Amino acid sequence: MRVRLKRMLPRVLLVNPPVYDFAAYDFWLKPYGILSIGGYLRGRTEIELFDCLDRTHPFNASKKDLQSDGWGRGKFYCEKIASPGPLVDIPRLFRRFGLPRRMFVDFLKKSSFDFVLVQTMMTYWYLGVEEIIEDVRALQPDAGIILGGNYVSLCGEHAGRLDADLIVKDRDLEPLWRFLSIEPDLSAPGFWKGYKNPESGILRLSDGCPFKCSYCCVPAIYGKFQARPLERSLEELRLLSKLGVQNIAFYDDALLFEADKVLMPFLEDVLREGIKVNFHTPNGLNARFITQEIAQIMVRSGFKSFYIGFESLSEKWQKETGSKVCSDELARAVENLTAAGARPSSITAYQLLGHPDIKTQQLERTMRFVTNLGVRGMLADFSPIPDTPDGERCRQWVDMDEPLMHNKTAFPIILLGFDEVNRLKDLQRKLNRELAKK
Repeated sequence: MRVRLKRMLPRVLLVNPPVYDFAAYDFWLKPYGILSIGGYLRGRTEIELFDCLDRTHPFNASKKDLQSDGWGRGKFYCEKIASPGPLVDIPRLFRRFGLPRRMFVDFLKKSSFDFVLVQTMMTYWYLGVEEIIEDVRALQPDAGIILGGNYVSLCGEHAGRLDADLIVKDRDLEPLWRFLSIEPDLSAPGFWKGYKNPESGILRLSDGCPFKCSYCCVPAIYGKFQARPLERSLEELRLLSKLGVQNIAFYDDALLFEADKVLMPFLEDVLREGIKVNFHTPNGLNARFITQEIAQIMVRSGFKSFYIGFESLSEKWQKETGSKVCSDELARAVENLTAAGARPSSITAYQLLGHPDIKTQQLERTMRFVTNLGVRGMLADFSPIPDTPDGERCRQWVDMDEPLMHNKTAFPIILLGFDEVNRLKDLQRKLNRELAKK
């Protein structure tokens, strides 16, 4: 039992760990989970944020190669390191992405905390979580360490081997409030003031998804589709706008579902209040729901990038994995967006690379179909996720009980081979370059 110092208000540290991976890019990547929890605890605790992936940190300011593009995206500072044992045969350079470790160590030497809340994201990023726990235990052994997020929800047994005091799975936060002995304010916006100069922000209007795609873990973690309170979402947007944030990405997994009840009322208020920001959709839109009306209000309210989940041209594959979208629906969505004023170069269709049931010939046809629509294609590397039908099938190729083997760079190479993966990625780049010249 660790003894903690008594204070007027408990001191809570929110941590977004570094990333250990072959590749990482700031594609509007923010630790929305712990930022939300920090908001719920505002006024009830003393809160600080240490985001190892904060590219606006002064350490990164003078590094030209880390500067943001026009939409708030950019490279992370990184250091080359040896590949961990399970991934040693993957012919890619392994890196640690994020602020240097010594900076977090120095930070811990200057301030003490009662609780440290650590965000977890990809299952195969747990090495960064281990690093944070190790440093906190070494320098602040009395602090209570709490883990939450996708890694602990999907790999609870594995996460239980780490030296944390509490693991919070899925969406049930009651164990967290009991552990902290704090009654949260669930109507409060996220702790965005933890950033000194935020360039980009995140919003969620809903949780969960009505679809059950066989390769996706969202239904298992977030459950059925459920809209969030509209006023809280608007308050969070107002806060981000007041802080000077120009680019805001939606993290919804089904942003357009029941749009007449969720997205459209939100955007109508955005237009009524005259809020000027750039909206982005990195999690992917469902083409089926991009009607003329929705396309028009999205463009009018400030959407600047439209990422659409397409995965595969194959109707057979679509039916077997959840029937989320078909080729005609993608074509209609592109037509509606461009008619509403969206630039074709702002529209991107995701396609899956490395799914066991998508043959390379199918993928090439899908890539060319997307290009013929006049929009960019982007290959999304398949990651085998535990407890999903498609992920469990991948046990014949990788050890699914080792989260490092869920790595989205590694799995397509294991399945298709290094040369074939490179060939397909080169083809996608070539198609996009040819499209840009037209």
